[in-house]
Amino acid sequence: MKSIARLMLWLVIACSTSVHAESLRLVANAWPPFNDVNLLNNGLSSDLVITALKRAGYSSSYFQVPWARVVHGLQVADYDIVVSAWYNDERTTYGVFSQPYLINRIRFLQRKGGTIQFATLSDLVSNSIAVVRGYVYQPVFDTDPSLLRVPVVDFAMGARMLAAGRVQLTLEDELVARHYFQYELRGIEDQLEFLPKPLSENGLHILVRKSHPHAEEIVERFNQAMQAMREDGTYAKIFAAHGFAAVAESSGPTGQDTGEIPD
Repeated sequence: MKSIARLMLWLVIACSTSVHAESLRLVANAWPPFNDVNLLNNGLSSDLVITALKRAGYSSSYFQVPWARVVHGLQVADYDIVVSAWYNDERTTYGVFSQPYLINRIRFLQRKGGTIQFATLSDLVSNSIAVVRGYVYQPVFDTDPSLLRVPVVDFAMGARMLAAGRVQLTLEDELVARHYFQYELRGIEDQLEFLPKPLSENGLHILVRKSHPHAEEIVERFNQAMQAMREDGTYAKIFAAHGFAAVAESSGPTGQDTGEIPD
């Protein structure tokens, strides 16, 4: 009986070790500063996710492909985890979402010292707003006929127009905007500021392939590891390594920010 018990214990340990030694195939589309092979550790989101998975006992490999291939690849088991995904019901048919590990906030920017206040969209009716042509910001904002939207090629163009006084507002995901201010728009960041209230907020999750035999366990362990990273300071350190030290707390699921763009 003792030998049988030892054998059963060995099998449990062996199976557990095999599960957590498995290398998970992570996939993302290029979306700086969150995911990009040209950035430190493949970008902020990739760095957070890979670190959390490593803590949870999983090794991983990273692949970067266009978004359509990300989705298809998860569905046909070419990949195990989408690094950065927003929740929608349709995706739950083929994936298991983690808790949000980061919040994407679409925020308006004005010239520093401006007097525009935003509580509802009606507050913006008299202001010209630079928007990226074809970009989906938020359904009501995108279709409100009373707003003066000025189409531009990209956020960089809109921000330069704002700094030059050619429009009164522009908007972008906060961390994307801050990434621009570190690189392409370095030099005008001190001329602009975020309005405090975001237009929209979306939690960013990992999406684990539902057909993976350990999908639920991977998600549970990931959630636990990410929470531990917040508590021990690792989360903030990763933000700092990517140039976002000032907004680590505000970019978490319950954070708040004043709107200042740090030097």
